[in-house]
Amino acid sequence: MEQPLPAERHRRILELLRERQVMRVVTLSELLGVSEVTIRRDLEALERRGLLERTHGGAVLVHRMRTEPRYLEAIVAHAEEKRAIGRAAAALVEPGETIFLNGGTTTLEVFRHLEAAGVRVITNHVGMAMEAVDRDLELVVVGGRFRAPSSSLVGPFATEALRRVHADRAFLGVEGISHRSGITTPSSEEAEIARLMMDRTRGEVIVVADHSKLGTVADFVIAPLEEIDRIVVDAGTEEEHLEQLGAAGVDVVVAGERVGAA
Repeated sequence: MEQPLPAERHRRILELLRERQVMRVVTLSELLGVSEVTIRRDLEALERRGLLERTHGGAVLVHRMRTEPRYLEAIVAHAEEKRAIGRAAAALVEPGETIFLNGGTTTLEVFRHLEAAGVRVITNHVGMAMEAVDRDLELVVVGGRFRAPSSSLVGPFATEALRRVHADRAFLGVEGISHRSGITTPSSEEAEIARLMMDRTRGEVIVVADHSKLGTVADFVIAPLEEIDRIVVDAGTEEEHLEQLGAAGVDVVVAGERVGAA
């Protein structure tokens, strides 16, 4: 049987990844009729081109975020998963803590599920102010220019306010999580806010993200995975992504189910 040329193998590997999102080396070897050594070389070449990311035994597809979703579209996407993530993340907050929450639809679910008494929330998320009535918490909203895609406030007013405070924990919503690129967002201003919240946090930095954000890369890097303490994801997250997070030393919570870091 004639073996496919490298370009043809690369095309077929990417086709399979688009269909399945995750592929094992042994499976690719069987499907393409070449050795596992050849497949690993192919995966290395495709990873250098930024088309996939290798895992311990295979590869996962990389999605490049071309356009940022509108807020009203984002709020209904993976709504059940975001509620589960919000519930699990909010359970990590201790009474009396001060926490950061940045803009986005998943951090809004964290806010909605907060139950610990005497919590102070510092945020740039406008939507939280609309839902703070009759809540047993203190809400501090930083000023700034309104940014519709994330329903948040950004710019010099926001960053100046954040430089005057500290928090015990930070909960960050992001648009992309990648082993190679770290946590990313399509907006430089959102990246600046999230990075500053990380820098002003005394304790844990926790990322909250549904499974669609894993393997996605946006233009602006907030931080490498190694600077994240914990991530809360939903049960739809592929095992290969969980392995990558564990390899980076990130503790993972899956919709309330704890998975220890490797």
